[in-house]
Amino acid sequence: MPAESTPAFWTSAVAFNFRPYIRLALLVALIGYFSAQALTGERGLLNGTERHQELADRRAELSRLQASHAELQARVTGLSPEHLSVDLLEERARVVLGFARPDDYVIRNTRS
Repeated sequence: MPAESTPAFWTSAVAFNFRPYIRLALLVALIGYFSAQALTGERGLLNGTERHQELADRRAELSRLQASHAELQARVTGLSPEHLSVDLLEERARVVLGFARPDDYVIRNTRS
């Protein structure tokens, strides 16, 4: 009875078995996926110019921050007891305490 329900053109000699090719299809799909990611992914070959630009921006920011750090370090060194800078100490004291010398012009800011 099974021979009668199967069409004549769908015999074992004509039928194509896809089972051996499933692994091959998965392998080809994985290779394609990883190849596309290697080219266009976040760290892919085609994004090299963006990475170089970001690196240049970060190096510029680093040099700016290092200059700012050096300036702040010089100010801290000027306030240390070993290397006391009288001018810097006087400036900080006037700012913190709100004092002014008699020959200074004081401009008051009324904003809160």
